[in-house]
Amino acid sequence: MHHDSPHNLLVVLGPTASGKTALGVRLARLATGEIISADSRQVYRGMDIGTGKDLAEYGDIPYHLIDIRDPSDEFSLFHFQQECLKALADIQGRGRVPVLVGGTGLYLESILKGYRLVEAPENPALRAELASLSHDELSERLLRETPSTHNTTDLLDRGRMIRAIEIAWHGKDHQPEPLPDIRPLVIGIRWERKALRKRITDRLKERIACGMIEEVRYLHASGISWERLDLFGLEYRFIARHLRGELNHNDMFQKLNSAIHDFAKRQETWFRRMERNGIEIHWLDGENDPFSQAMAILGRSPLIPNAL
Repeated sequence: MHHDSPHNLLVVLGPTASGKTALGVRLARLATGEIISADSRQVYRGMDIGTGKDLAEYGDIPYHLIDIRDPSDEFSLFHFQQECLKALADIQGRGRVPVLVGGTGLYLESILKGYRLVEAPENPALRAELASLSHDELSERLLRETPSTHNTTDLLDRGRMIRAIEIAWHGKDHQPEPLPDIRPLVIGIRWERKALRKRITDRLKERIACGMIEEVRYLHASGISWERLDLFGLEYRFIARHLRGELNHNDMFQKLNSAIHDFAKRQETWFRRMERNGIEIHWLDGENDPFSQAMAILGRSPLIPNAL
């Protein structure tokens, strides 16, 4: 890591199918860097084609936060932040450059904006006390504990209300650890909407041809329930519905394809919000050799020693 650099972390973000991994790997190779994945589903073993791990693309570049959990394990934002900070310290401690690559906006933001998170264990005494409350009494209690409840879906679901109260209760006595000094240089890949749609559709066809349906069938056969697969969303949700006989192949493809397009739009909305919240993103045009555009941006930062 170059001590004269104003940055100590390179970030490559973009919507699904934008070519982030390929660019991240090329930049990591140049910077003697290592990749940290900011993807909420690539942490799971056995979920390879559906999450677009493309492990062959990494070649000899070390990667972190991929294949670290079984699909039956929970992996929350808190877990991601903990594991990511551990990987950052490890990579920097060995004098290499961490390259954070992904499209899960919440995960990226938890690092870039330094969310201070605490893990709250279940509190049986508190749960027993809350069990007797009506839905309205619970939501009143939640709003009292966390006046800034930003996630209104918590108020719709009893289990989530109880969990949110538990987290707020725990947070009163437990201050989160201060976060390390993070000075990111953030690069984003942008495509014109029509071009991105074509990339998404082409990639979906390719993944189906590579055995994505078989992957979901295998996950279910190995003990992952249909309900759990549904929670993983997108590919896992629609293919599970197809395997259960609820959707024929063509309907599955059309609905899934359209859901991925919507997902990409939501990712772009999230990135715009990150910019409004003060995160500077240097945008590259995906159609126009993003690598050389990235090199021009990096040339102004000593993060990568031999950048142009």
